[in-house]
Amino acid sequence: MKLRKLFYCSLLIVSGCVSFKAMGPGDLTYSGLTVETRIAWNQAPKEITRLSRNDSKTWTQDGVLLDRIIIIPGVPSGEPIFRQTSSSLALPMFQANMLPNEIEELTESSIVKLFGEGGVVVETRKLRPQRFGDDKGIMFDIEVGVSDGPDYKGVAGALIVNEKLYLILFLAAEPYYYQKHLDKAMDVIMSARVIAPA
Repeated sequence: MKLRKLFYCSLLIVSGCVSFKAMGPGDLTYSGLTVETRIAWNQAPKEITRLSRNDSKTWTQDGVLLDRIIIIPGVPSGEPIFRQTSSSLALPMFQANMLPNEIEELTESSIVKLFGEGGVVVETRKLRPQRFGDDKGIMFDIEVGVSDGPDYKGVAGALIVNEKLYLILFLAAEPYYYQKHLDKAMDVIMSARVIAPA
């Protein structure tokens, strides 16, 4: 029942006064981070992704309450991976010298803020090395328990290049939407490449 309500809310958002923009297929570059998609995604407008950094992008297939890929390019040291909308939000900050497990913890803590702290439990697991082009990075799995909605599962890919963090998150309602879009999302995450500055 809760998932059905979220689905209807998602439909209302899509059909309301905000408009989504088709992205792909092909290579797309955002602030030095290139990703490839073999299918078209719908890019969500900033009006419904208020915590997104100015240069971040949110893609979805069935609506951001059901599935989303969040592309977060070039976060400088000393800044959060989401937008700080108020001093009370207290987002954790990225530091360029963070170890892989610290990047995992940063992401976990930040996702709690993304969903709203009340009744949300976020766990990350299976931290593993991953190459993105010529650069070394990491991947890990994500599970989000929400008391008043569906649970979510996801995957994150992250790398630090020139002291900046590049992060791609996939989160989707569990089990149906996660399984439905996992392969397509993994294609995007695995394709990530950081372009060296000219």
